[in-house]
Amino acid sequence: MDKVKRPDKRAERSRRTREKVVEAARELFVAQGYGATNLQEVADRAGVAVQTVYFVFRNKRTLFKDVVDTSIAGDTEPVATMDREWFRAACAEPTAAGQLRAHVHGTREILGRVAPIMPLIAAAVATDPEIAAQWPDGPDPRYTVQYAAAEALAGKPDTRPGLSIEMAADLLFGLLSPQLYLIFVRDRDWSPDTWEEWARTALTSQLCADPG
Repeated sequence: MDKVKRPDKRAERSRRTREKVVEAARELFVAQGYGATNLQEVADRAGVAVQTVYFVFRNKRTLFKDVVDTSIAGDTEPVATMDREWFRAACAEPTAAGQLRAHVHGTREILGRVAPIMPLIAAAVATDPEIAAQWPDGPDPRYTVQYAAAEALAGKPDTRPGLSIEMAADLLFGLLSPQLYLIFVRDRDWSPDTWEEWARTALTSQLCADPG
């Protein structure tokens, strides 16, 4: 008889500790900025010893990178956006309109987490150039995701005739950008629901064939 594998309690505690520290750091970075936040404050907010923060993350730069990464993903699991269930399900929709509806909704969830920290990233890079080195040079990961979504759109029965994958990717990349989301939701006080409906409608009009 096979032995039942018991959950690793130590690993679970470590995961919960990591999540608490990342969430505390995110709250403090958003409230007072990257430069003004120190690791003792993060430890106090998370309810752990500062030595724990150093042991898990080594320094503030690494912790900041984790804050950014988990804001994009929504959790601490090392799963890329294109391997996430919501993205795969959106791409599997049989129509372009259905894919756009699911894709915009999934992107809205990410932007709600990521958009508030975009100004922090710019400020952190300006004050600590070594932070930029933590993200490798190359194509923008966000564009890579939108290009994959554009590839999935190609060939669906209601995709706009003659639409190139490159044009579709550019439109997804531009209209679903954190910068545009902040303009409407933060600066113009749109609700996330209103932004989602606008983005879906705008992209559908650009990427789907005219009905009729």
